[in-house]
Amino acid sequence: MAGTDRGDLTRTAILALLGTVGPLSRTEIARELDLSPASVTQLTRELMGYGMLEELDLKPSRGGRPAQRLGLVGSAGRALGVKVTADHLVLVDVRLDGEVLGAWECAFDPSSPEALDRLADAVESVVSGTGHGLTARTSTSTGDGQVPPLLGIGVGVPGSVEDQAVGTVNAPTLGWQAMPVGERLRRRLKLPVLVENDVNALAAAERLYGRGRTHRDFLVLTIGRGVGAAIVADGRVYRGARGGAGEFGHVPVDPAGPVCGCGARGCLEAYVGSAGLLAAMRARSGTASEQVAREVFAEAGAVLGRAAAGLINVVDPEVVVVLGEGTADWPLWQAGFDPAVRAQLYPGRRDISIEVESWDDTSWAQGAAALVLATPFDAAGAAGEQGRLVRARLIGATP
Repeated sequence: MAGTDRGDLTRTAILALLGTVGPLSRTEIARELDLSPASVTQLTRELMGYGMLEELDLKPSRGGRPAQRLGLVGSAGRALGVKVTADHLVLVDVRLDGEVLGAWECAFDPSSPEALDRLADAVESVVSGTGHGLTARTSTSTGDGQVPPLLGIGVGVPGSVEDQAVGTVNAPTLGWQAMPVGERLRRRLKLPVLVENDVNALAAAERLYGRGRTHRDFLVLTIGRGVGAAIVADGRVYRGARGGAGEFGHVPVDPAGPVCGCGARGCLEAYVGSAGLLAAMRARSGTASEQVAREVFAEAGAVLGRAAAGLINVVDPEVVVVLGEGTADWPLWQAGFDPAVRAQLYPGRRDISIEVESWDDTSWAQGAAALVLATPFDAAGAAGEQGRLVRARLIGATP
């Protein structure tokens, strides 16, 4: 599969289609990609020979012969995903089909002069299989006992990344300015490394394994320590001119409001981020009673709902997915959020589906792994040279 001929591009399109939509018959692939049935038969035969596709169950038909469906082979490759926070790292090992093979965590101090070395140590510990210095969260294995080849490393950070393939990070919450995360990890690990804003990484995971399979235009909103957004338009994450699109937490709410972590006053995050919520509870009673918590969450939910409605009105997504550690308290948010968001939505958009998904801390790291796993399906080339190296490892590792 070397080279860049039309056949290679079409193979990538087939992988992309199955990676985002799920198993399809050859006839459905031909229809979706506007290819001849003969071309699809030839190209899918080659992809099966490379170990990337497999025949699955027969799909019932309305009369005539049932159609054989094709799907991705999860064991064709895997990626490591790392979520960087202000006090710890979460790492996961994920197969091409989204199955999590293992998850680990360890303490982390981003302000340390050795922070990037400690980050590389943690990744190297998983790559080598030693687990030194890490606490295992989960560990599973593939049914056949074989470990898929490692395609690369994905890193999600709470900040802006101008170029995934370069991986230079500006993250005020970590105290990082022009931090060469990608360069240092590539030099140390000798592996492809992609670095991205953590909410954009979650959107990549949704595109591969979640709502993005059936929706090409959607919003991902995250609540927790901070507040973020990712905009997926026509199947692609919108990153902006410098990779900083989606800083939803810094939408101004009140110029006389509390100071935000970014240094400005009255940002959305200062009201609805976890620190802002806690400060509001303390200011109200000095103690976080259940009644005070309900009142504070309802008020914060209303602020979040109005801001979310504004973003929905601007972007016009098909669906909104709410994620993040803050969703554990969603029943408390809802009392204020639901009426506020519906009241502020533009007529004709008030019936939009807003879906709150279950959350685990490893979801952040799974999003980071999806940066790598989405690369074989990346027709736009957002991953640059690192994406080419990931694809080369995928092709070179298969029989």
